[in-house]
Amino acid sequence: MRVLVQRVVSAAVSVDGEVVGAIRPDGQGLLALVGVTHDDDAEKAAQLAEKMWQLRILDDEKSAADVGAPILVVSQFTLYANTKKGRRPAWNAAAPGGVAEPIVHAFADALRKLGARVEAGVFGAHMRVELVNDGPVTVLLEL
Repeated sequence: MRVLVQRVVSAAVSVDGEVVGAIRPDGQGLLALVGVTHDDDAEKAAQLAEKMWQLRILDDEKSAADVGAPILVVSQFTLYANTKKGRRPAWNAAAPGGVAEPIVHAFADALRKLGARVEAGVFGAHMRVELVNDGPVTVLLEL
């Protein structure tokens, strides 16, 4: 499982021109782009959610847990692109939708159980993600 975390001052995700999830914190928040591979499960999702929630990447070395920063979760199978050969990425390392969708939901649910305010995109939809990255700070988390 991979989560590309970006520290943001705002972020929103739209489907068919309609905003389906947005965070506009008073300070900072996190955008979590979540990729799932074949051997991931809800336990890994919970571990990664905990790691991200406690990650000290906000101002003054604070974590989202420290300041109650909101989080926007967006599924992103392209985090498992294989670009070693040729010019066309291969997606075989990404879990199929039926496997990945419940794990992405488990990740978001684990964050909520930790106390996070979570917004989310729509799994499998063509989404437009807008963000204002702060720093910029972008970190790749993996398990």
